[in-house]
Amino acid sequence: MKDYEVIKYEASHKNAWDEFIKNAKNATFLFERDFMDYHADRFTDHSLMVFKKGKLVAVLPANIQENTLHSHQGLTYGGLVLGKRTNFEETVIIFTRILKFLESQGVTTLNLKLLPNIYHLLPSDEIAHLLFVVNAKLTRRDISSTIFYDERLAIKSSNRKRGIKRGIKNGLEVREDSDFEKYWDDILVPNLNQTHGKDPVHSVAEIELLHSRFPKNIKQFNVYKDAEILAGVTVFETPTVAHCQYISSNTLGRNLGALDFLFDFLIDHYSNKRYFDFGISNEAQGRKVNKGLIHWKEAFGGRSIAHDFYEVDTAQHHLLNDIYL
Repeated sequence: MKDYEVIKYEASHKNAWDEFIKNAKNATFLFERDFMDYHADRFTDHSLMVFKKGKLVAVLPANIQENTLHSHQGLTYGGLVLGKRTNFEETVIIFTRILKFLESQGVTTLNLKLLPNIYHLLPSDEIAHLLFVVNAKLTRRDISSTIFYDERLAIKSSNRKRGIKRGIKNGLEVREDSDFEKYWDDILVPNLNQTHGKDPVHSVAEIELLHSRFPKNIKQFNVYKDAEILAGVTVFETPTVAHCQYISSNTLGRNLGALDFLFDFLIDHYSNKRYFDFGISNEAQGRKVNKGLIHWKEAFGGRSIAHDFYEVDTAQHHLLNDIYL
């Protein structure tokens, strides 16, 4: 273990960090610094890098608040990012070193939110087992509705079928659109303000910035009737997943079946992926489920996957010393 070194990320490490993310077995473009750092003013970054004999072997996207290190709170998911060649034994060493490093720095708690395994390029559940070994506390579990294309379920819901037919009958059109502003201003922001009394996590300026940095990964699909926008969704693409964010429609769009029409199109459009993910239907930190929302997603064939959040006492690293028989 003496060959391993844990350090705090600095801007001078950007190229090494990004190159590692692009070749990791359990990472997405959200972990690249051009995504993570767009809201650097909101979080105190305290990401970690682990080296073995000078070679980068793991990273942990994170921010710090007092004596607690968080899987970066500006990201949907996080966790310990590993190289494709990293095996279980090395993961034990890496995680042990991270916990010891944090303890030595006065960090008593690590809040870790895991990357759902639909995003893994290779099996990578080592950390899930190690969290069990160190008696980590499960603090939240969301469920996200996901289509597995290899066993895609046909749409059975008569309501969804009628919605799709209404969209066709009314001549609706789906466009991959670079006009985020029209969707944000006319559809998304008014709906969120009215329904939840809040704004989207990303402002239109932020989503446009991120799109400019990741044009192959962030797409906007809007539904139009002639020149009028009725509905839309923002899609984050990874090698295995098309993940939907910011699903919304106006009143006319709901009457004309715009969202049913849009998602019937998108599910076919992304059939080259392994998974189509509608996102979570949870509220109240995972304790409640929006029944109408999850029913709508399941009507298209979505089925539940878990997204777990853990709290770790960093002093528990000693439990990893006796993991082997």
